[in-house]
Amino acid sequence: MFVTTGNEIEGYHIGQYMGVVRGIVVRSPTITQGLLGGLNQIVGGNIEAFTEVCEHAREEAYERMVYHAQQMGADAIIGMRYDATQFSETATEVLCYGTAVKLRKPGA
Repeated sequence: MFVTTGNEIEGYHIGQYMGVVRGIVVRSPTITQGLLGGLNQIVGGNIEAFTEVCEHAREEAYERMVYHAQQMGADAIIGMRYDATQFSETATEVLCYGTAVKLRKPGA
């Protein structure tokens, strides 16, 4: 499955726009990650425990978006983006979305 933040895929034409696809994940840090992150906030610098939570949430949201596109029969996702919304001090929604498309080779 091709996935791009752009609006086209080199070497292909968009044959059909199939609609918006998305993957949504709501995450909060584990107790250990929360404690380590809290300690790092006092000291300053990069908070690796929170970075890990964010990266896993993005990865899972991305995988869910791709799965959604596969279920629709798409060949690719264009215009892929991430968004995040904080629900509380400990819970954040991560959204990965784009447009599912069918591709065709030029001249086909």
